[in-house]
Amino acid sequence: MLDRLNQAMEHIETRLDEPIDVSELARITLTSEYHFRRLFSSLAGMPLSEYVRRRRLTVAGAEVLAGEPTLLEIAVRYGYTSGEAFARAFRAVHGVGPGEARRTGAALNAQPRLSFRLTVEGNSTMRYRIVEKEAFRVVGKKARVPLIYQGVNPHIADHIRGIPPETMLRIAALSDQDPEGVVSATVRLSDGFEEGGELDYYHAVVASAAGLPEDLDVLDCPAGTWAVFENTGPFPQALQRMWGDVAAQWIPSNPYEYRPGPEILRTRPSREDPTHSDAQLWIPVTRTTG
Repeated sequence: MLDRLNQAMEHIETRLDEPIDVSELARITLTSEYHFRRLFSSLAGMPLSEYVRRRRLTVAGAEVLAGEPTLLEIAVRYGYTSGEAFARAFRAVHGVGPGEARRTGAALNAQPRLSFRLTVEGNSTMRYRIVEKEAFRVVGKKARVPLIYQGVNPHIADHIRGIPPETMLRIAALSDQDPEGVVSATVRLSDGFEEGGELDYYHAVVASAAGLPEDLDVLDCPAGTWAVFENTGPFPQALQRMWGDVAAQWIPSNPYEYRPGPEILRTRPSREDPTHSDAQLWIPVTRTTG
């Protein structure tokens, strides 16, 4: 998988002055477009579109400083429809406009070309199981919040505090299947998974009940395959590390890829250590055929 990801990076690099066909990148990596975008963003820390934009403006910056061709020719080469649009994008990355950069030889920022390598430490084992699950519903209260990779997300904490206790009791009573009890479910709203990207967060239960209360938010989940990961550790650090390990280690090493759907998390205080939590992370996946 990592070799194919690096082939995809080479494909991008040789076509920075052309539209990037994500379906071709998916073909190179033998994955779906969704999986490729998701895996790239998880490993790179930025969405694919942002990486391509930064690489284009890095290469364009070198041409700007070289003194030729004209700024408009550079803009058109890298996909901008006007000199003004190019100047805005250039300034957003480099902190200076292309005209000023050419006149003064200003120092510019650079997005290095990415390559992927797997570091094998061998000092931990990921506990997981594969579950085939019938269609179900996530039922609870939803909020749109920014993605935060490290530490407690204050927007999620505020959302949970804002749910009345009687509402939480009604939600909890609807749980009727695994994962049992109150869970969190997150749905990412774009192909990017960068810090600050938006997601829909559900403080909810997994249920199959019909006739649900109208004041609750419901997310329908079709039947499919789920990879279920378990760990115990300090909250939220151990959990956030597990999320990263799934993308960086488990996915490249197993015949599964991401599919669209919510990521569901169930956490409970550890009986052995009150500062730790036992966590189950449910990731929607599909088995690869390659």
